[in-house]
Amino acid sequence: MKQKKKAPTRIRLSLFLAIGVLLIVLLVLLSVALGAASIELSTTWQAFTQFDSDNTQHQIIRSLRLPRTLADIIVGSSLAVTGAMMQATTRNPMADSGLMGISSGAAFAVALSMALFPGQSHIQLIIFACIGAAVSTTITYGLAMMGKRPMSPQRLILSGIAVSMLFSALSSLISLQFHLGQSMTYWFSGGSASVNWDDLQIIAPFFFITIIMSISIGRGLTLINLGDEIAAGLGAKVSIIKLVTVILVFVLSALSVMLVGPISFVGLIVPHVVRFFVGIDYRAVIPASIVYGAVFLLLADLVGRLINRPNETPLGIIFAMIGVPFFLFLSNRTRREFE
Repeated sequence: MKQKKKAPTRIRLSLFLAIGVLLIVLLVLLSVALGAASIELSTTWQAFTQFDSDNTQHQIIRSLRLPRTLADIIVGSSLAVTGAMMQATTRNPMADSGLMGISSGAAFAVALSMALFPGQSHIQLIIFACIGAAVSTTITYGLAMMGKRPMSPQRLILSGIAVSMLFSALSSLISLQFHLGQSMTYWFSGGSASVNWDDLQIIAPFFFITIIMSISIGRGLTLINLGDEIAAGLGAKVSIIKLVTVILVFVLSALSVMLVGPISFVGLIVPHVVRFFVGIDYRAVIPASIVYGAVFLLLADLVGRLINRPNETPLGIIFAMIGVPFFLFLSNRTRREFE
């Protein structure tokens, strides 16, 4: 009987992932072909198979649009996995690195380090971003636990939003005070237009290592999602899994901020959509979040480039338009469950 129950689950997961991968391939082709100036799909394909360094369109694809597209994949996957892990370990359905102030704290630390210590390497900026994420998370939980009433998901998210607004304002102040440039303003709003191959070369190894580690703790996350006592009773090393999760969340958030700036709602929306299709087993949720996080960000970036051509709409605005209604719906449902 167990074999019959497991088989359809595996088949459904494999089909769901296969559809996601096909969507990624399609969106990658559209992403490198469409923008302020559209390029024919045949030319796009030739840029990959028969690259001509004297062809301006080939150069645009290889030097500008392809790095941007790969950055969308990395960031989308990172934020979706971060949200899934946070929702599992905190058992808070509204957990998201953007809403809880983690991304804004990381962005503030990066902006501060660029202002005070210019010329730093990518590795040093990633370290600063992780420190900023840790500080903002500590402040968020500290605010949520103040008072006599127990911490609720709503209080935690409200504290996170307040911390996020604070660090966003401080980041803008630093950008203006130290004249960091208009590109920094676009970066604070969320945008991957300035990503280059050097950025990806540094960040990609960190991304692959943390993603593999995230997949490896899928079973532990599933058990913790049932409750710490139940997880411990089933043999899970709860404290170790939570510590590893915290480190992974900080690193993945830092990588995302480094590439496109602070973005909210990706880690909130994608895990909920994924769980609807594959269930609550995080051995399936994490891989599916990796794939569909990439799909989600590729699609959002493509929409941002096309709705107001030749100008671009920052990712932060696109996700706010999508994420705020979803957040309100989820918040209302969560409030009813806790009443």
